[in-house]
Amino acid sequence: MEKRKLGTAGPDVPMICLGGNVFGWTVPEVEAFRLLDAALDAGLNFVDTADVYSRWVAGNKGGESETIIGKWFAKSGKRKDVILATKVGVEMGEGKKGLKAAYIRQAVEDSLQRLQTDYIDLYQAHRDDPETSLEETLTAFDALVKQGKVRFIGASNYSGTRLAEALETSRKRGLASYISLQPHYNLMERSAFETDLLPVVEKYQIGVITYYSLAGGFLTGKYRSQKDAEKAARGATVQKYLNERGFGVVAALDEVAHARGSTPARVALAWLLARPGVTAPIGSATNEKQLADLAEATKLKLDAESIQKLNAASA
Repeated sequence: MEKRKLGTAGPDVPMICLGGNVFGWTVPEVEAFRLLDAALDAGLNFVDTADVYSRWVAGNKGGESETIIGKWFAKSGKRKDVILATKVGVEMGEGKKGLKAAYIRQAVEDSLQRLQTDYIDLYQAHRDDPETSLEETLTAFDALVKQGKVRFIGASNYSGTRLAEALETSRKRGLASYISLQPHYNLMERSAFETDLLPVVEKYQIGVITYYSLAGGFLTGKYRSQKDAEKAARGATVQKYLNERGFGVVAALDEVAHARGSTPARVALAWLLARPGVTAPIGSATNEKQLADLAEATKLKLDAESIQKLNAASA
């Protein structure tokens, strides 16, 4: 996927995607408005969310992130300045889930209403639906593209085999095709993407928008002991990284960051930007410092020695 397809200056412009999963969760509406304004000012114009964000929070039912973004569009008038990505398919309650055509038609209207827009730049299948044929799903997406409600479609959480099948189905049936994949990929989680998905990505030349790009915050260097994780609100998500390999990766990040006058978070994102196939890592921000790390990561170009150091530590 050429980056210019999603509205940027050209195919070689480094991109970071602002994650909207925190809106309505750890970031309330007023603060989200401020961060979205600041993100645009910093050149971060790609925003990713999903209909299900943030249903996991007590009292939420899903749609909170999209609703906040929609209110910000209405207040700021900046819809045209944003590359907007959202997703469909994860359980929303009341039987609302999956990738059957009828549900996709319903879900996109719900998302458009919450987002207060008449089009979505990138509409993604949040996860594969093995109970629905790829042809049915892709035919539904194709209709949305033809109606102008969606500009492009993408996939998230697909296996390499199913992704290739989906891309071949689009080609053979003349349907809109996935132009991007959103996989779990970072310095701590390399195997699944590099062995199963990257060959498909490279064969079909689609873009990659990585999620959990900072491994739940572990790659920022904020978790350096069990105690750090225990006192953090999201510490449970990084427990599996609190081991020799994880601390070795953090040490390598520290070393590269120190040499470059940077931060571990920026280096971890710059490593992703240097990886084959990766178009735009997703990073969430709950404050100005984190937002600055996202913006500055696009300007950090790692040398071969630094990349090799990080590759070796995370192998």
